[in-house]
Amino acid sequence: MARIALVTGGTRGIGAAISRQLKEAGHTVVANYAGNEEKARAFNTETGIEVRRFDVGKPDQAEAAIGEIEQSLGPVEIVVNNAGITRDGTFHRMSWEHWHAVIETNLSSLFAVTRPVINGMRDRGFGRVVNISSINGQKGQMGQVNYSAAKAGVIGFTKALALENARKGVTVNCVCPGYIDTDMVAAVPQDVLQGIIGAIPVGRLGTADEIGALVAYLASDAAGFVTGATLSINGGQYMA
Repeated sequence: MARIALVTGGTRGIGAAISRQLKEAGHTVVANYAGNEEKARAFNTETGIEVRRFDVGKPDQAEAAIGEIEQSLGPVEIVVNNAGITRDGTFHRMSWEHWHAVIETNLSSLFAVTRPVINGMRDRGFGRVVNISSINGQKGQMGQVNYSAAKAGVIGFTKALALENARKGVTVNCVCPGYIDTDMVAAVPQDVLQGIIGAIPVGRLGTADEIGALVAYLASDAAGFVTGATLSINGGQYMA
């Protein structure tokens, strides 16, 4: 069944692949973006997917944007909380600003974006919330105390919200990607990248389309018995 889907951070990298896969599944997709107007407009032109700019870490902006989406398109029944940033550095040198920015965008955004739609999902007896965490939220990563803490929090948020809404037809699941062949990973020095690939049992990076396909399944009507799950997609690099 075609539904309205909102994908945060949905115009680039993994988010763009998720947006495309949801559109291919027949859904009407709105892709959120934070600041890269040029990339967002190019994505809109290429795919025909509507793009909306707002700061997912600001509840007032998120609520206003979602209200506009629902007024123009209909109720949002699929939410993919994908937006994320990094501000890497060892903890003993980390500033409050770098800590807070990552927590706000990568974790608090789940509240800001999901809270305005959860009651409607419960009332209608259907909803799909898919949260994108990370392998580093599962195992931790040196130089990423802020990022790992936020992504671990995404897993806890998922489990608790899944329990609260299971009997209302609303599923909540978490996807933990490993190292994916995106622009961010491509920018890593080749010698470092080869070391990363060498630690992945399948011997390659993942693709954004592989993440998108998993999210599209979790967002489908067929996934109604899957909730509270933390799904690793990392080539066997970390098995939880």
